[in-house]
Amino acid sequence: MTATWLAFETSCDETSVAVGREGCILANLVSSQAKLHAEYGGVVPELAAREHLRNLPAVARETLAGAGVPSTALDLIAVTQGPGLPSALMVGLKAAQSMAFALRKPWYGIHHHEAHLYSPWIGGQPLRARFADFQPNVALVVSGGHTLLVRVKREFEHQVLGSTLDDAAGECFDKVAKLIGLPYPGGPVVDQLAAEGDPGRFEFPRPLLDDATDEFSFSGLKTAVRYFLRDHPELLEEGQALRDLCAGVQAAIVEVLVTKTVRAARRLGVKCVTASGGVTCNTAFRRDLQMACSAAGLDLRLAERGLSTDNAAMVGVVAERRYLRGMPAGAMDEEIRLGWELPICG
Repeated sequence: MTATWLAFETSCDETSVAVGREGCILANLVSSQAKLHAEYGGVVPELAAREHLRNLPAVARETLAGAGVPSTALDLIAVTQGPGLPSALMVGLKAAQSMAFALRKPWYGIHHHEAHLYSPWIGGQPLRARFADFQPNVALVVSGGHTLLVRVKREFEHQVLGSTLDDAAGECFDKVAKLIGLPYPGGPVVDQLAAEGDPGRFEFPRPLLDDATDEFSFSGLKTAVRYFLRDHPELLEEGQALRDLCAGVQAAIVEVLVTKTVRAARRLGVKCVTASGGVTCNTAFRRDLQMACSAAGLDLRLAERGLSTDNAAMVGVVAERRYLRGMPAGAMDEEIRLGWELPICG
């Protein structure tokens, strides 16, 4: 049994469409809205939805053309159904349902976190899903909106170990960057500046680092930076001090993420760790997690940088797996799912 699919991802500010067949990603386009939202220092939901409405038809046509797949050849439609920004999710969902209705094909609503969970199992050239290599793992999903630690016992069987109690790690990066006066999105800029900084010059707290649970908390770190800058405003005028500050903040966030992830894997006797989400693009995080996993004798699967941020390929891959397993498709009267908890099993 084979499947050719079209997938939409509009959960936040990336308009993405992908086409795939038999686990192979034939095309995966992402139209970013970063420049639009930079003026406001963060994502404006109403603007995001408007841009999705404007961009999605053109991106879909370009993706299908690039893949050389006519819409009549599709077997299923996939879309992120939640969680995310309500108005943004609505654009993708209604597009998917409308197309599925017109083509008389099934559609699958995919959980955003679940799509990220399986993105580390996509790779190579050409890009394709590599579930033949799949093994039980502890997965870290870490982005601007999410910090989630999950035990994946087998495909589509998940156990949430912990999540953030307040700010997500990526949100902390962006908020600290805003305090410093860096442009949005701030995470990549902090990464660049930190590369030339001394992480030991300014020490910042590591929230819940020694806590026995798998929960995360980053609001205290953000507050510590705010008070530090209040007491030392002159440092923002000194180039090297700014780089050292970024390095210190980054070191604190990365140490918490890496330590708690590896600790959970060792406690559970799991031999594989995966990581996905926008924060996994961070250079120090990728380096330190690789070193920690190697020292602990753990296999590491990192989502490729191009698949770490929101993209439709990961949505389509999960939908195809569900379709081939005979799992139920969505109904035409379904709506977005904002408080959707990560599915425990298929």
